Amino acid sequence: MGGIILFDGVCHFCNSSVQFIMKRDRAAFFKFASLQSDVGQALLAQYKIPVNIDSVVYIEQGKFYVESTAALKISRRLDGLWPVCYGLIVIPNFIRNAAYKLFAKNRYRLFGQKQVCQLPTPSQRERFLE
Repeated sequence: MGGIILFDGVCHFCNSSVQFIMKRDRAAFFKFASLQSDVGQALLAQYKIPVNIDSVVYIEQGKFYVESTAALKISRRLDGLWPVCYGLIVIPNFIRNAAYKLFAKNRYRLFGQKQVCQLPTPSQRERFLE
C-alpha cells in the first residue's frame, strides 16, 4: 500500500487539499481518512500520534510525519512539478513548522469550516479508508 493522509475533515482548506492531491496522484498512491473518523482515530492510536494533533498526518512505510514534513513528503509523490517543493526540506524544521503552525492556526478563519461533507465520486470513494 502507498501512503495514508489523515486530514481535518471539517476544514474547507484541508478538504480542498485532498481534492488537489487526488487530481495530481494519477497512480492513486495515497489513501485518505479524516482525523475525526473511526479509521483516523484508530490510526492515531496505532501510531501513538497525539489525538489533539492540529496538522495533516502522513503515514508511509510504518512511520508518520506531521506539519510541514508531512506536506513536503506528500508533494514529493505528486505528478507534475510538485516534487520540486520537497527541496524545501533543507530549511530547518523549526522554521518550516513555525510557518505551518501560523497558517494552520488561522485556516478556519481564512477558509471556514464544513457543515456538510462532500460526497466523493465512485472513483474517489475507493481512495478513502472510511
